[in-house]
Amino acid sequence: MSKDLRGLNMIAAHSHIRGLGVDATTLEPKAASQGLVGQEKARKSAAVMLQMIKEGNVAGRAVLIAGPPSTGKTALAMGMAQSLGPDVPFTSLAASEIYSLEMSKTEALKQAFRKSIGVRIKEESEIMEGEVVEIQIDRSVTGSAKQGKLTIKTTDMEAVYDMGNKMIDAMTKERIMAGDIISIDKSSGKITKLGRSYARSRDYDAMGVDTKFLQCPDGELQKRKETVHTVTLHEIDVINSRTQGFLALFSGDTGEIRSEIRDQINIKVGEWKEEGKAEIVPGVLFIDEVHMLDIESFAFLNSALEDELAPIVIMASNRANAKVRGTDYRSPHGLPFDFLDRVVIIKTHPYSPEDLKQILSVRAQEEEVDLSPDALALLTKVGSETGLRYAANLITTSQLIAAKRRAKQVSVEDVQRSFTLFYDPARSAKFVASFEQHLLGNNGAAAGSSANVDTVMT
Repeated sequence: MSKDLRGLNMIAAHSHIRGLGVDATTLEPKAASQGLVGQEKARKSAAVMLQMIKEGNVAGRAVLIAGPPSTGKTALAMGMAQSLGPDVPFTSLAASEIYSLEMSKTEALKQAFRKSIGVRIKEESEIMEGEVVEIQIDRSVTGSAKQGKLTIKTTDMEAVYDMGNKMIDAMTKERIMAGDIISIDKSSGKITKLGRSYARSRDYDAMGVDTKFLQCPDGELQKRKETVHTVTLHEIDVINSRTQGFLALFSGDTGEIRSEIRDQINIKVGEWKEEGKAEIVPGVLFIDEVHMLDIESFAFLNSALEDELAPIVIMASNRANAKVRGTDYRSPHGLPFDFLDRVVIIKTHPYSPEDLKQILSVRAQEEEVDLSPDALALLTKVGSETGLRYAANLITTSQLIAAKRRAKQVSVEDVQRSFTLFYDPARSAKFVASFEQHLLGNNGAAAGSSANVDTVMT
């Protein structure tokens, strides 16, 4: 994608990910595909879960992606989101977000759950579809009253319909003329111009680039058309709980929603499902840094996952044995033992040097940075010793240093210069240890300041 066409699609940490990079038939992961490199076992496990989600066979399950930092846990979740498609809801949430919202923790989690459950609503409408043969409009002497006739046809039949003021205004607004293929929704009266008939393609010497030519429709003029809309349960909750209706979705003023309203909506959605008017689409809720949740939140998740309307909950944690927030005991990954019982765990492992090299190469392509082979080798060495995230950050800074000397390719010297300008965590820790007495401590003063004061006083 060129810089001109990228527009608002900013380059982010995972913007290079297009999917899970697995074979569509066998679900076997490819070595490097769709922005993901390595982690074959984890990607295969995620692909199996993804297939079950797409088939609608699972709901109310919890999956934990566990592994050290910089091993692609969030990247796996983003790959799943890209592979799900637009109709399956995917909600991403950082665990710490629930403490900063203007609502209770359980309400924030409940809304996240409802955002992750889709309702595919089917509606049948009667439409008229055909080619306009002739439009006759008669105006009164004053010009206020209008009446007219519309002649419309298919390959099998032709009919003439009387038009009132509203229909004439709609025809004028859409600039409908003889030879246009149109669709009229009988319930709403909405007119849609689909294109021009091939029979009229030679009427003009020049036409706009947007002109679309179609064959004259066949069959009956009046047809039944099924339209499908996918909305989330949370959107239905907001529309029914706020006086401004769906406009509340744009203002962000959702607030807390009463349980009575949700119960009524659940009953109504259940009726639609029984009547065949709607279909429940369990989506995915991704909770990053899940160890930041407290014991109350985990108790809520335990209960919410047993609900009939529950999504797939995918979590990520980089903790080993950690203290469960709000308790005095430690547990694997910082999750309570009773919650771990219901979790399927996917492990991620540190990347090999070859994988690191390929990931950094993909990132450089995404950021449109031309790295020399030696610069890429040095970045790979830096990544294996300090961490993938630090090495990936050096790509942009090295490119800026190269641009300053008007070079089109990033060299080893640019990476070395960038390495000396920006510290990695290990060197930062050494700096703090070396200059600790000059830095401010917990008391708000430099560690060596009290000794200096005593010396001055004496």
